[in-house]
Formats: sequence, structure tokens, C-alpha cells
Amino acid sequence: MLLQLLKEKGTPGFKAGKKENKLGMRASETAELIFEDCKVHKSAILGNIGDGFKQSMKVLDGGRISIAALSIGIAKGAYDAALKYSREREQFGKPISQFQAISFKLADMATKIEAAELLTLQAADLKNRGEKCTKQSAFAKYYASEVAVQVSTDAVQIFGGYGYTKDFPVEKFYRDSKLCTIGEGTSEIQKLVISREILK
Repeated sequence: MLLQLLKEKGTPGFKAGKKENKLGMRASETAELIFEDCKVHKSAILGNIGDGFKQSMKVLDGGRISIAALSIGIAKGAYDAALKYSREREQFGKPISQFQAISFKLADMATKIEAAELLTLQAADLKNRGEKCTKQSAFAKYYASEVAVQVSTDAVQIFGGYGYTKDFPVEKFYRDSKLCTIGEGTSEIQKLVISREILK
């Protein structure tokens, strides 16, 4: 989006670098942006000059809620695939969903997804009402992104060897989930934000 906007404006000194060859989220292209003796026209300035850091911090709260929502989508996709597979796959004459090891794993997955969704809805509600949501967005992003990784890992486990192949969707959920614990601030950064908020 930024690349297209700057190209349309004819911004000298700006160009795109190499496209990253990522582990997951491959449908979303990531590339280096290069600014070399670049002059940006004043019409492209957002907000007040000198307030960039404050603006970026405010934008992060919304971005964290978005990553939390993305995480929930990935977790739900992995869970739905695992649930369906566990009902269809049979071992010893019955669906594997009837084995306690699998049914308890599915119960954990469903509970974590529900909790992540509630945290995310709480943060989104505060954001929509224009209220401070730094702590809640960090809660949501931290928990939901970790849940996405846990649930997609468990989904691969439920599929067994098939989960490690591209014949089934869980390997993609598994690869895509990891970025959620990194983008818009790593899980460690979320803990830092949360601890600062609760210790104020």
C-alpha cells in the first residue's frame, strides 16, 4: 500500500528492496523499503511533525487487536480441521475423537480459543468507544497469538504424520501461526507492556 502510494506520487529516492521468502503468511508479501536521499512531499505527512512516535504507539494498540483477531482465525481454522479429522479418522474400530487423549486436547483447544476471543472482543470494544486500551490490546495480542501456536501445534499432532504434509491444511496454520507471536511486538514485548500497565 505504502509502496504503491509513493510510486504514484513519484517519490524520488524511494524504492522497494527484495521480497522476503517467509516461512508462513506467504500470501501477504513482505519487502524491504529503501529511502535514499528521499524527499517526501508535505501532502504525504500524517499528523504533526515531531509526533511520529506518539502516533505509532497509538496505532500499535489497534494493530495488536488486529493480530489477536488474525490469531483467533488461524486457531479456529486449525481447530475445525482437527475436530473434523478426529471424527473421521478411525483407530481400533472407532473415531479417534473418542479417545480421551484426543478429546481432552480438543477441549483445551476450544477453551483457549474462547478465552482469546473474549479478550480480543473486550479490547476491540474499548478501542471502538475511544477509550484507552493499551493493556487490553496487549492481553489480547499476547494470549491469542500464543493460543494460535498452541492450537495449530495440537492440530498437527492430532493429524499425526498427515499433519506434516501439504495434503491437509493444518501444516499451513502451523506455519502461519508463528508470525502472530512476532508481528506488532513479540510476546516478550506484550509482557513488558502488560507489566508496565499493571505496575503503574
